[in-house]
Amino acid sequence: MNLVINEKSYSVNAPEELKLVWVLREVLHLTGTKFGCGIGACGACTVHINGKAVRSCQVPLGAVGGKITTIEGLPEDHPVKRTWIRHQVPQCGYCQPGQIMQAAALLSAHPHPEVDEIVASMNGNLCRCGTYPRILRAIREVAEAAT
Repeated sequence: MNLVINEKSYSVNAPEELKLVWVLREVLHLTGTKFGCGIGACGACTVHINGKAVRSCQVPLGAVGGKITTIEGLPEDHPVKRTWIRHQVPQCGYCQPGQIMQAAALLSAHPHPEVDEIVASMNGNLCRCGTYPRILRAIREVAEAAT
């Protein structure tokens, strides 16, 4: 199967039922996408498919259609990445790739979300360290700076 990931073409020889998270991590060695719960409830494995945030642990390889972006493909100077650093969002950091990808998709689709919209969008991304206040501040800063 041919995939476009982070603007690069890959030919993948793997079973169609293999979940995308495992294709990314184990087949292609793009380990920025994390495995968390395996049931799509924690958000650690969030990637973009055609710009939309999806849980890669829920997407079989055979169902992938379109361009995939992982945390490795989000530019280093992306506003979400910059504010994450400025607000010192990560503590342990395990969930942060999924948090960043979810936030980036939200802000791409809706550049000026209200606080309740941010909370609703980020609600499915869990952080065991409880950095939610910093995550919210970082997203609000990006939203307020958007033109």
